[in-house]
Amino acid sequence: MYVGIVAQRDNSRAAFLAAELRRRLREEDVSVAVDTTTAETLDLDGSPVESFDACDLVISIGGDGTFLYAARGADGTPILGVNLGEVGFLNAVGPDEAVETVLDEVAVFRAGELTVREAPRLSASGDGWTTAATTNELVVQGPIRGPGGGVDIDVRVDGSQYSVGRADGVLVATPTGSTAYNLSESGPLIHPDVDALVVNEMCAREGMPPLAVAPDSEITVGVTDADRAVVIGDGRVLRELDPPTEVRISRADSPVRIAGPTSDFFEALGKLD
Repeated sequence: MYVGIVAQRDNSRAAFLAAELRRRLREEDVSVAVDTTTAETLDLDGSPVESFDACDLVISIGGDGTFLYAARGADGTPILGVNLGEVGFLNAVGPDEAVETVLDEVAVFRAGELTVREAPRLSASGDGWTTAATTNELVVQGPIRGPGGGVDIDVRVDGSQYSVGRADGVLVATPTGSTAYNLSESGPLIHPDVDALVVNEMCAREGMPPLAVAPDSEITVGVTDADRAVVIGDGRVLRELDPPTEVRISRADSPVRIAGPTSDFFEALGKLD
């Protein structure tokens, strides 16, 4: 079995737990890779997270941001998230239970009984390009937020116009991402058991309210009247655009696969206060 470990950057507690997990896994005759940044902290040889799609299981130690970073490299490999005290919607395992839980997952994998939950991801495309899949959200916006950074948009769902006007941008979120950037933009929470996407205009001048649409919908964002625009996925700029242009957003072919116990959605919500 081959396990990858990704620890939160500049977090000594996460690095210490990564070292302990590596030691215990190697005792169980498991091959272990540690992401490059964590490996530097531990004075080990590291592996780029982009190579973790070759793993059988990836362990993410930190918060939801670390999980999203791991998911970019792991692609379809199951990820088990260890929560170090942040909100942790994607991380159901506490640090005190981490070693035992990981070893249990190794045992069920070796028995051919590993079970995972799948959560949808999103991708954006245009003429001749497609972005990598994102777990939380995709945003189409002007080069900056706020005064002077808005764009004229035409938002369509499966070809039917939903909204047209001027806004900072448009955000499309998965249920997983509904608790993240979408929530900060006054979008609705979507329970993980609800299969839907959220379309949310950002600071629209005369826009429509956020809309939940079917998971297989295609959301088209036409952008005009701007010198430049960008596509941002999970906080990273994925593509720079030269308006006028059109961006199509839909569910990605590959979901994120989550291993280990399930977090309590409502308990995690309580940590938002």
